[in-house]
Formats: sequence, structure tokens, C-alpha cells
Amino acid sequence: MKRRSKEPEKGSPRWMTTFSDIILLVLVFFVMLFSMSVVDAKKFEAISESFQNRAILENFPSMVEMEEPNQSNSESEEENENETAADESSERTEEDRELDRLLQEVREYLQEHNLNDQISATRDDRGVVLVLQEQLLFESGEAEILTDAEPFLNKVGTLLQSLPNLVKVEGHTDERPISTFRYPSNWELSSARASSVIRYLTDNHPLPLDQFLAVGYGATRPIVPNDSTENLRENRRVVVVISDPEFEEELEQSAGGA
Repeated sequence: MKRRSKEPEKGSPRWMTTFSDIILLVLVFFVMLFSMSVVDAKKFEAISESFQNRAILENFPSMVEMEEPNQSNSESEEENENETAADESSERTEEDRELDRLLQEVREYLQEHNLNDQISATRDDRGVVLVLQEQLLFESGEAEILTDAEPFLNKVGTLLQSLPNLVKVEGHTDERPISTFRYPSNWELSSARASSVIRYLTDNHPLPLDQFLAVGYGATRPIVPNDSTENLRENRRVVVVISDPEFEEELEQSAGGA
């Protein structure tokens, strides 16, 4: 029996397919190397800076070295500081405008109701300062709010509803001593008067209690010498300070530093 002759395989040999695949992979590899060697320096630097400025990478070192490593970080910190300062400045400006509007409304009210001889409204570092003379608020030696004072206190209470500022109410007396069952000294009288003003405001207007601070100074802070009837009357007063938040922050910082 004759053996069947083996027919030759059609097409290229099998090893040629493998060889061509290897050559193609090598070609692709060299093309990739060539493409990586041609880098646009400006685009590369822009991409590097974008990674440097990402907040998510803030606590991790950059994989790409910069020509001046500290420059990008310092610029970013400076921009953040500028933005924070701008926000604080905008907030401060709005607070200043609110205090200015309050002061203007109070002055218009005093002018309209002829109260400039009994109440003064000014602004200083502390904020808006309202000085109310005793004859408008109280009987001599007493701490009950008079009916004549209620319209102005209601005006103040209405204005305060739109402000979160701390309100400090100070009671002051002249140097003449007082000794009654309710008020053994000027300390008790001045404190009671400051408290009465706050109590009226909070009882008649939706104001938070922690917005207020009552202080009685007695006769320790006269604004004029106690040497005449007119000066004694001027020293008997209640001072309402609608505080400037910046002033309060400075006080806290100085107290903390001490």
C-alpha cells in the first residue's frame, strides 16, 4: 500500500504569524516612547500646577517636581488669604452699614419727637451709643420705667430685632449717696436701672435674653464733675451700647492675651 504524501500547508508558515505580532508590538512600543519624549513644556507645567493647587492633594507631596516648589504653594496660600480677607471685609462692611442705618433712624426719631435734650445718639469704637437721661426714664431714686420712656424704648426694641449684636446697658448715678430698703447704695440702684431697661425690651419685643448685658457702675464713671445741679443730673443716666462685633473681638483677644 502506498503511503499518502503529505500535502504542503497553504499560506505563510505559522512562525511567521508569531514573528509579525512581535514586530508589531515592538513598533508600537517605540512609537509610544517617541510620543512621550516630545512634551509640550507649557502644557506639562500647566497640568503640574493644576495638580499642585488641588485641595485633595494638599496634604500629599506632588509627583511632579516644579522649578520652584514653594512658589505654587505660596501663591495658593496668598490667594486663599486674600479671598478670606475679602469675605471678612464684605461682612464687616455689611455690619457697619447696619449700625449706621440704626444710628440714622434713631437720630431721625429724636429729631421728630424733640428728644435731643434728653437722649443722645453717637457712634464710637464700641458701636452705637445711646445716652438716656434719668428724667426721661425714672423717678428720682427709683428704677421703674416711666410711661414717657416707653415709645423710645419700643423704637429701640424694633430696631434691635434685625441685629444680632451684643447690647450692653449701663446704669450710672451721681455721687450723692442713697440708702433705702430696696437700694442700699448707688450700686444697687444703677444695676436695677440697667436691668429694668433690658427687662422692658425683652418683655415687649422678641429679643433673645443672651443678647443683653446689664452693668451697674454706680457713681464711679461721671462724665462731668458732680459740682452743680445740672452736672448731677447729667451724670444720672443709662447708656445703651449696641456693640460693634469687631470691638468685641478685640476685647476677647486682649482678655485672652492677658
